[in-house]
Amino acid sequence: MASKRVLVLASNYGLWAEELQAPWDALGKAGYTLSLATRLGKKPLPIVVSMDPEFVDPMQNAKVNTAEVVARTKQLLDGAEWASPIKIGDARMASYDALVIVGGPGASLDLVGNPNVHRLILDAVKAGKTVGALCYGVGALAFTRDPAQGNKSVIHGKTVVAHPHAWDFTFDMNYPLYGATADNPATDITTTGFLFPLQYMVEDAVGPKGKVIADAGATREKPCTAVDRPFVTGLSVESSIAFGAAVVDALKKW
Repeated sequence: MASKRVLVLASNYGLWAEELQAPWDALGKAGYTLSLATRLGKKPLPIVVSMDPEFVDPMQNAKVNTAEVVARTKQLLDGAEWASPIKIGDARMASYDALVIVGGPGASLDLVGNPNVHRLILDAVKAGKTVGALCYGVGALAFTRDPAQGNKSVIHGKTVVAHPHAWDFTFDMNYPLYGATADNPATDITTTGFLFPLQYMVEDAVGPKGKVIADAGATREKPCTAVDRPFVTGLSVESSIAFGAAVVDALKKW
């Protein structure tokens, strides 16, 4: 039996390293065939702070990157696996068995509101294919609307997780990228915090019969994920490993 094919979407404007590395490695180890896609068709580069094992998240007052993750991400960035992604606009869900959208601050800029991402999500949902979203990638699910259901979000009535508003940065942010080159440059913008409060946006999208889990107490030892077919969602960087495992498990069952 042929291996299931998984399309993974990542940001060109500020990936969080582990949020791609952990599910990528989990899916690869499970034997699935992986394809990477970005808006520009260029290698997704991590935001600099996500490659610093000494970085302390100012909202959580905790270190969120491990030395092992940083080392493994450097291997992936230097190797062939992430070197030549396709453009998201060129991807068609008919070629894949599952869709995974990863996070990082840049996801808000080029994934969440991207109509080509919404097309892939809706096509996957209509075909009954597994859809995973991590951290701010969950916003793309909230923005994907189903015309056959009165333009309600595809997660209307579902149980999903969302990056807690208590963790949202409130200060001016820029988007320096680790490994930036002239051909794949850093993002020359500044935003005041994240672009939107994901938790509240997702709460609106699921409606009164849905449920949003936004656990500000989540840690590596107590990660936060939700599975509500066809969706698998993960909270943030601390839940990246658990999210990858949950997607692998869903693909085995579904």
